[in-house]
Amino acid sequence: MPKPSAPPAELPLNPPPGPAQLFAAFAKAGLMGFGGAQVWVRRALVEERRWMTERDYAEVLGLGQVLPGPNVGNAAVMIGRRFAGLAGSFAATGGLYLFPLIVLMSLVLLWQEFADIPAVAAFMHGLACAAAGMVIGNGLRMIGRLRPPPELIAIGILSTVAAAWFRVPLPIIVLVLGPISIAAVVWRARRGGEARA
Repeated sequence: MPKPSAPPAELPLNPPPGPAQLFAAFAKAGLMGFGGAQVWVRRALVEERRWMTERDYAEVLGLGQVLPGPNVGNAAVMIGRRFAGLAGSFAATGGLYLFPLIVLMSLVLLWQEFADIPAVAAFMHGLACAAAGMVIGNGLRMIGRLRPPPELIAIGILSTVAAAWFRVPLPIIVLVLGPISIAAVVWRARRGGEARA
């Protein structure tokens, strides 16, 4: 009977990529990722190419989320810099945006011609729903693999409720819940250290 394959978090990481490999990976993710390239970037870096662990990617994406600008774009800059310096940052960011920009400009020209057709509007609405579902599914997959403690799950739910239902601006959520989540992680680490002692 064949042995079950190890989950991605337990597999060894591959050697760090160079600028050309980063460009290719982010270009594929950018081209596939209409409405949510983050899903495809995570798949490329964590699952397919094994350059990062799930936790590494989640931490970079989290930092990218709180910085100004698109979160996956911020993550591309940081990941590219981490692996291949300044050239890696340019390669990852260029790969992420080059082909989507070409496709977007083409679609804008088409949209001007066909936007009034009801079938086109329905298609775009369905596409937006599918993209949202992909992002939610990716988030659930990351949670399942990271297995965050209950207090961090509660903070995540609080931030979601604050942003989605109460329309609290992101900087306020970060300023309030950021220190609380850091304190929760420190408290858990100290508690774990005391338990081992």
